[in-house]
Amino acid sequence: MDSEKTINPPSGFAAFALLLVVLAVAAVCLFIGEEPVGAILGVLGFIFILPGLVIVNPNESKVLTLFGKYVGTVKKDGFFWVNPFTVKRKVSLRAFNLNGQQLKVNDSIGNPIEIAAVIVWQIKDTASAVFAVENYIQYVNIQSEAAVRHLANSFPYDNLEDETATITLRGGAEQVSLLLEKELNERLDRAGIEVLEARISHLAYAPEIAHSMLQVQQASAIIAARRLIVEGAVGMVEMALNKLSEKNIVELDEERKAAMVSNLLVVLCGDRSVNPVVNTGTLYH
Repeated sequence: MDSEKTINPPSGFAAFALLLVVLAVAAVCLFIGEEPVGAILGVLGFIFILPGLVIVNPNESKVLTLFGKYVGTVKKDGFFWVNPFTVKRKVSLRAFNLNGQQLKVNDSIGNPIEIAAVIVWQIKDTASAVFAVENYIQYVNIQSEAAVRHLANSFPYDNLEDETATITLRGGAEQVSLLLEKELNERLDRAGIEVLEARISHLAYAPEIAHSMLQVQQASAIIAARRLIVEGAVGMVEMALNKLSEKNIVELDEERKAAMVSNLLVVLCGDRSVNPVVNTGTLYH
């Protein structure tokens, strides 16, 4: 199949003016009694001039074929005259938005998820779009769905179950979008279509596991918070012991240090306020 060939046909205003002249001459011939000449001129005008007039709107094109052979594509907007026997097919060059439906698929570790994408695309090669595929809009819809499914199967939803994952669907939005855009461009290049942008518009666990995975996420968040609290508490206890030792405020043996560390950790790591007990005796009573 030929690749796109852009052509610039002659202006349609000159052809339209010629049509008016031919029709005027035909009318004069009919008026003075030269019916055959007038009729022939009128028929020639309507057969060879009028059908060749085409209007191309901004961001549109006309794909021309003559007796089954691709002639070229008119991309420049305006009023033109082309071969009247050509078949003219309008192809929009505007950007299209595809709001994909929600798909239920499994991620790379087998969890059922719901995913959808928004894709912005436009035609860059009108000849390929018209002749390489049966219906380029349907082709975009089907290939986009296949690309989104393949993307979902390639990465985990998050790294709760796969901590070695460097890219996740939830955490690596930018990288995932770039990978989706790249795959779509490879799939749609055959149809002369360029993907301008591709973004995940919906991402969630499937309803049957959503509650369980929410509990897992909450548990993970609690563990992470506790880990941070413990690390901070240990640092504060270490600082307190060092300060007491440097200032010679009190000398503590190992047993009392252990008791103090235990008390401080309980105070700092507890999720409830504590009620201190004041010891009015010695350290050992």
